[in-house]
Amino acid sequence: MSSLVIQTSFLGDTILTTPLIAELGRRGPVDVVTTPAAAGLLRYHPSVRSVIAYDKRGGDGGVLGFLRLARRLRRFGYEGAYLAQGSMRSGALALAAGVTRRVGFASSAGRRFYTERVAFREDLHHSARLLTLAGVAPAGSTVTRPRVFPGIPERGAVDRLLAFHEVHDDGPPLVALAPASVWATKRWPFYRELAQALAPSVRVVILGSREDVRLSDEVCDSLPGAINAAGMLTVLGSAELIRRCNVLVSNDSAPLHLASAVDTPTVAIFGPTVPAFGFGPLAKDSITVGIDALPCRPCDRHGPRKCPLGHWKCMRDIAPPDVAARVLDILSRSP
Repeated sequence: MSSLVIQTSFLGDTILTTPLIAELGRRGPVDVVTTPAAAGLLRYHPSVRSVIAYDKRGGDGGVLGFLRLARRLRRFGYEGAYLAQGSMRSGALALAAGVTRRVGFASSAGRRFYTERVAFREDLHHSARLLTLAGVAPAGSTVTRPRVFPGIPERGAVDRLLAFHEVHDDGPPLVALAPASVWATKRWPFYRELAQALAPSVRVVILGSREDVRLSDEVCDSLPGAINAAGMLTVLGSAELIRRCNVLVSNDSAPLHLASAVDTPTVAIFGPTVPAFGFGPLAKDSITVGIDALPCRPCDRHGPRKCPLGHWKCMRDIAPPDVAARVLDILSRSP
């Protein structure tokens, strides 16, 4: 029984779709339609037969690109389509591809195209919510934790990076910092101060994409021994580097979910959003940090471009020494 999963949202959403993919993979072949940015993330996933990159804002944009992809998908004769991304376009794509069984959330914009509508469970982590599309009742974080599978090229790239920076097994702990986010108000502004506070005790690693190099440079400027890996690795390579680290500090963003997928303890900093939305860390020993007493929080499902009230206290009031203490506490409990 072949299945089609359509997930063309953000990178973190694709990571959190992997439990659904794994469940469907136990039933038969699974193909995944996703963004070009996320396609490499699933390259070695054992449950994925093929990854189909859909550049909906580029070369595959418009009606012609939509129809080309629909014709391509129609050839496979899928038994079911699972709409992990619930837009009108994704629902229409499953219909145009000739998939007779189309499953998605009852609250999604594209629900008119679904043949089966599943309740959107606000009480579940999003990885567990997505798993319910396959008719599975989640039973704990061990079942719903996402997984990614870095390959030999990614392991080799990280080996070379760490060797270049003379990282040794008997050296200080590695702590990864991921200061970027697509959403500006979700970027905690004190990563540089955190790196300086941690530097005497750990080796700091800065993560990010090519677009994040400038921000990463600002964080590790004049910080002896810091490893700036921004823009140097693929997404799977970043997952492998996070796997080698003892702790990750991240905003509510994709690196948090990469850490969940490789089970690296995480200090997750939440500002305008809250873990109750279903996007908190799932790795062992992870914690979340946020100003719970603020009456204006949460203010947005994703994070607005600017603070609606102008003060941005949800991030500015999170002190670097407090976050550093959380990191050191996790390290003290590590074997």
